[in-house]
Amino acid sequence: MGNKIIAIPMGDPAGIGPEIAVKALSKKEIYDQCSPLLIGHKTVIENAMSITKTKLKINEISDPAEGKYEWGTVDIISLDNLDISSLKFGEVQAQAGKAAFEYIESSIQLALDGKVSAIATTPINKESLQAANVPYTGHTEMLEALTNSHDPLTMFEVRNMRIFFLTRHLSLKDAIGTITKERVYDYLIRCDETLKKLGIEDRVIAVAGLNPHSGENGLFGREEVDEIEPGIEAAVNSGIKALGPVPADSVFHHALNGRYAAVLSLYHDQGHIAAKMTDFERTISITNGLPFLRTSVDHGTAFDIAGKGIASSVSMEECIKLAAKYSKAFYTVS
Repeated sequence: MGNKIIAIPMGDPAGIGPEIAVKALSKKEIYDQCSPLLIGHKTVIENAMSITKTKLKINEISDPAEGKYEWGTVDIISLDNLDISSLKFGEVQAQAGKAAFEYIESSIQLALDGKVSAIATTPINKESLQAANVPYTGHTEMLEALTNSHDPLTMFEVRNMRIFFLTRHLSLKDAIGTITKERVYDYLIRCDETLKKLGIEDRVIAVAGLNPHSGENGLFGREEVDEIEPGIEAAVNSGIKALGPVPADSVFHHALNGRYAAVLSLYHDQGHIAAKMTDFERTISITNGLPFLRTSVDHGTAFDIAGKGIASSVSMEECIKLAAKYSKAFYTVS
């Protein structure tokens, strides 16, 4: 079997994760590119198949090596961690948050053990995690803690545009306070290392400006002059092909058209808006700096439509395909 095994934790069982997972795994092109393995609950997946009118066989296994990985069959490692009779679609529930965490935890352990090449994650719900007293607010925090990694590097990919994030889940005020020349330099070094691992040869990285027109030499703010430009200069002196700051109202357009290999976005919405306006469903998040590759859909549990069978699986399909694409160059299963 030449294809890489991609673990897919099914996410919050009260959300759309199970539905988009089975829809994605009904597509032959997924199996042409990888060997997908669901980590979840067999009954929830059977219900998701019924809801979405997806006809697939289920092959329950206990180890990835036992999988068939054939189109038309879903291989699943099923955890007996839910009271199905009390599970409700579209609601915050402690048992759902606990289960979602355990699917991720199991997937991480399989990756650390070298039994899968990458993880492609489905949505989880932060309130459900909190209700279950899970001590992490999201996937990235779980991955960081459970792999003993430090400050994992997030990258979005949509079409041929790649976006890294200097800061993410901070208020805009707090994010600006963390934009230092040392941080800009460190991230540019790490972005270059990541692009190299992904097989990108011409690794030109543009840094987005923070202020209008990148500050106009201090006229609209001094962050560019005092912190961002010195950080870029230090990276260039270390051999990194970095440039900028390039005004944020144009840098993503140029990246989409191939001028840059990637853009370093300075805060959450700056890069998120650019990516999702380009193609919402095909914006995929990649977490770098872990012992393995992780990709993720970049949407939530969609409680309002959970259980209705109408959720689009396009993002999930792209998520799995991207995990397969990069894992072939990134990691090798032992």
